[in-house]
Amino acid sequence: MLDALTVAVAVTALALAAWCGFAAYRDQPTKDWHFIGMAVVSVLALAQLVVGIVQLGRGEKADEGTAIFLSYLIGSALAVPAAGFLSLAERTRWGSATVAAGAVVLAVLEVRLHDIWGG
Repeated sequence: MLDALTVAVAVTALALAAWCGFAAYRDQPTKDWHFIGMAVVSVLALAQLVVGIVQLGRGEKADEGTAIFLSYLIGSALAVPAAGFLSLAERTRWGSATVAAGAVVLAVLEVRLHDIWGG
């Protein structure tokens, strides 16, 4: 795995969590700008998914097993989009809180992915 990409995904996810958490604190639903932020984080997570699959295809192996690595990799790519869709259904402050929680989950998944790969 690329350490710089893992750090970039985790940091942008935490920034999104803080931004949406602040919106929830101010009693605001997710806005268009939040969805742009979610798109940026999701693109980074998808890039990491592609890099991880390519590295597995080249014969590199995760220390804790390929199946669990792929599970975490796919889960990390889906965490923020799933939270974004849920926030569309809940157009209150709790939609923003859901996105904030999904972004924190993504940051935690990034740390775990780094550990699984052998970091």
